[in-house]
Amino acid sequence: MPALDIVDSNNKKVGTVEALASVFEGKVNEELVQRYVNMQLAARRGGNAATIQNKGDLHGSNAKPWRQKGTGRARAGNTRSPIWRGGMTVFGPSPRSYAFNLSKKSKKLAIKSVLIERLKQDNFTVVDSLNLENPKTRDAVALLSSMGLPAKTLFLVSEKNDNLQLAVRNLPRADVLLVDGLNVFDLLAHERIVCTPEALKKIEERLN
Repeated sequence: MPALDIVDSNNKKVGTVEALASVFEGKVNEELVQRYVNMQLAARRGGNAATIQNKGDLHGSNAKPWRQKGTGRARAGNTRSPIWRGGMTVFGPSPRSYAFNLSKKSKKLAIKSVLIERLKQDNFTVVDSLNLENPKTRDAVALLSSMGLPAKTLFLVSEKNDNLQLAVRNLPRADVLLVDGLNVFDLLAHERIVCTPEALKKIEERLN
């Protein structure tokens, strides 16, 4: 079982915590990680493009514009034909969903892969507490500075933390995320992952 250092808000070691090897050790499955990200991006994609595709979508008469024979013109059934100006569109786009899903096992393996990679790269930090006295942006900036954290930092919390959430929301690259909402896209979008021992245990419970 890997032992992780616990640091305080000044980035000084104050203890250690044992992390589950079944979660934080193993092989990184890059293919699953990519499929997970594609799944998230596909779910965000708006499939709202639409064109007039059939005669029922158009206003207009269903009467034959002229008789079949004897006029010298091409045969025509109605004015809503695709070859007529203002007619329907053939094989045009219609509202659809691009979303697809992965199995629970695949999702867990993908999240584990990212966490293992972050740990290998020393971009995973366990801090003793993430409680701020005031919901001020300057307090969040001070926390990042005192711990030597990059601007792209993701704080993982086991339960709702209003002060931290309000303090971080004005920082364009930092975010706060509940362990219940843990996902690959947010883990990859940030350079450093920071969590408390309580959040670490909850991560292990979810992924083990």
